[in-house]
Amino acid sequence: MHDHTHAAGDHSHSHSHAPKDFGFAFALGTALNLGFVVIEAIFGVISNSTALLADAGHNLGDVIGLLVAWGAAVLAKRPPTERFTYGLRSSSILAALGNALLLIFACGAIAWEAIGRFSEPKPIEGMTVIVVAGIGILVNGFTAWLFVSGRKTDLNIRGAYLHMVADAGVSLGVVIAGAAMMLTGWLWLDPVTSLVIVAIVLWSTWGLLRDSINLALAGVPAHIELSKVKACLEQLPGVTRAHHVHVWGMSTNEVALTAHLVMPGGHPGNTFFKEAAHELRERFGIAHPTLQIETGEGADDESH
Repeated sequence: MHDHTHAAGDHSHSHSHAPKDFGFAFALGTALNLGFVVIEAIFGVISNSTALLADAGHNLGDVIGLLVAWGAAVLAKRPPTERFTYGLRSSSILAALGNALLLIFACGAIAWEAIGRFSEPKPIEGMTVIVVAGIGILVNGFTAWLFVSGRKTDLNIRGAYLHMVADAGVSLGVVIAGAAMMLTGWLWLDPVTSLVIVAIVLWSTWGLLRDSINLALAGVPAHIELSKVKACLEQLPGVTRAHHVHVWGMSTNEVALTAHLVMPGGHPGNTFFKEAAHELRERFGIAHPTLQIETGEGADDESH
């Protein structure tokens, strides 16, 4: 006999832990970066600099990435419907995955351009390029700062943050290479700097790609150890065993759990569920637990 009961008094979705709203950050970041793309493209033509034009194209890709992440953040707040009973929270997972793929594509384009310059070195137009790229560092650095508070708790925000950090790094590379080439005349510094930046960006993007694929496949979020969650459940008063324990990401910042708890003493009362939900939220960040009570020791003995 099973007692299907929701933790925390029928889920009690007051959500004081609701994720921070990054709507203003997305709006300001998108506007700043779109404006910078236009400026960079204009000065790229004026200075005859393919480096600036290539970076303008890369920045345009990141504006698209920001728009994707922003759209997902908006969709995640849509209320549940009869068709989408969880709402559209999981769209943020798809956006994080899309952003990771966009970053990898951008890195491939930069690497291709850089490798081509080893055989056909192209001079950078000195001070104009350095000044415009310097503005890029400020714009991208400031936009990254807008998202810094959410980068560890929300994979979608982390994707936007990494895009901007990558852009700031590319612009810094252009400044350093430009200054060094003005001093030494070594044209190979430009592609070498670009490839170093690509390697750094790919290293940081790998984690984003891995985590977003994991969430897209309903895997346990990277910061949670399933064995510790199970141990926590089995330490609750009256529980002799926890099984059928499933943990997955509903979105890039919300985690759900379902579990069967064997409790020979029977139904523990609503206080038990509130305390269990509090423990799961505080220790693991699991905000959507659903617990099913089994009163018999041998009930549903399969361990899933």
